[in-house]
Amino acid sequence: MKTFRIGGVHPAENKLTADKPIRDAMLPKQAVFSMFQHIGAPAKPVVKKGDKVKVGTLLAEAGGFVSAPVHSSVSGTVSKVDSVLDASGTRRAAIYVDVEGDEWEESVDRSGQLVRLSDRPELDSKTIIEKIKNAGIVGMGGATFPCHVKLSPPPGCKAECVIINAVECEPYLTADHRLMLEHADEILVGVSLIMKAVGVSRGYIGIENNKPDAIKLMTEKSQAYPEIEVVPLQVKYPQGGEKQLIDAVIGRQVPAPPAIPINVGAVVQNVGTAFAIYEAVMHNKPLIDRIITVTGKSVSNPGNLRARLGTPMQQLMDECGGLPADTGKIIGGGPMMGKALLSLDVPMTKGSSGLLIMNSKEARRSAPQPCIRCAKCVSACPMGLEPYLLATLSTHAEWERAEANDVVSCIECGSCQFTCPSCRPLLDNIRVGKQTVMGIIRSRAAQAKK
Repeated sequence: MKTFRIGGVHPAENKLTADKPIRDAMLPKQAVFSMFQHIGAPAKPVVKKGDKVKVGTLLAEAGGFVSAPVHSSVSGTVSKVDSVLDASGTRRAAIYVDVEGDEWEESVDRSGQLVRLSDRPELDSKTIIEKIKNAGIVGMGGATFPCHVKLSPPPGCKAECVIINAVECEPYLTADHRLMLEHADEILVGVSLIMKAVGVSRGYIGIENNKPDAIKLMTEKSQAYPEIEVVPLQVKYPQGGEKQLIDAVIGRQVPAPPAIPINVGAVVQNVGTAFAIYEAVMHNKPLIDRIITVTGKSVSNPGNLRARLGTPMQQLMDECGGLPADTGKIIGGGPMMGKALLSLDVPMTKGSSGLLIMNSKEARRSAPQPCIRCAKCVSACPMGLEPYLLATLSTHAEWERAEANDVVSCIECGSCQFTCPSCRPLLDNIRVGKQTVMGIIRSRAAQAKK
């Protein structure tokens, strides 16, 4: 069975909600829409206080080519255009909507009827990409890169295949798993749309073998799509990383930045993105909701919720039994690449894949000890880097050496920190170094243009 070749670790899976069917979360009383729900330029509000909106109404337009519009997930009245604290604790521009009923834009097809690509012969590549762009679709795996940009390869690059990331290698998270079990047909149509958008005749869906039911169902359903192959993969973290998935599925390795997947002929999209693309193109539904896993060993009623964007995390927590008394840390996402939340008073966004509650015992960090030169972090790094060195260079602000040792190639997966027997905060330090070096590189490029 296939997997990627360099590094990787095996954290405990803790897929506590794998057998929990998707359920609809309640509508919030007030929805808050950040203008920073994607990588790139923030969205620009096109509504003002007092405006009436419906589900699907455009709230903000894209702020540039690498950007995405934001649509209302609720109906009601815009109460203010202000700011909100996001998951990182940064105050961001946001639109607040007081919810009144659940009235949808008439342009959205809510029939739920399966529409296949053969039913829409008029759809060409340009039309598909334009619909994706207008619907505000971004990468649903967490990176939130605007989808229409990834489907528009730069000059000189040609896509050869589409790879769907259905790995969901993060411990605890099961949203993608449940999505495949409950919406396999729609996902396959979505994959076909992506393939037509980039002009390829070969598609792959990579699924780790800890999801045998999803592999079985997707394999059966894909028999009607001879151009799409389901690829079972060994369980190994971080196989959901684009470069690791490409290596595992087609055996090609993406060079260091600025190289990207298209440089080796691959376009990678998350399985949730494929589903959102299906809804956008076939049903004119903008990205206004998503599946989120709310979980944790002490959570009384964990589950997979289909929730409207802008819903407060506190409400989702309440629907799953409330915040446990022994809570030690609240994480947006999974335990490996997720970020600790300052509070639950933050709105759900397009990139919200999970809400994880770690108890006090799990959340407690051991005191860091001196490095024992065991090189376990080097063996674990899926990018072939030397994490111990990059962390030390970052600590001592040796930015030139950090750049020379390829710190920008770090995918921030946390494998190094996870495997370190001395409990050193390797990733914490490397993140600082990576962001600093990337800033230096951008400044240098800007100076060169003058």
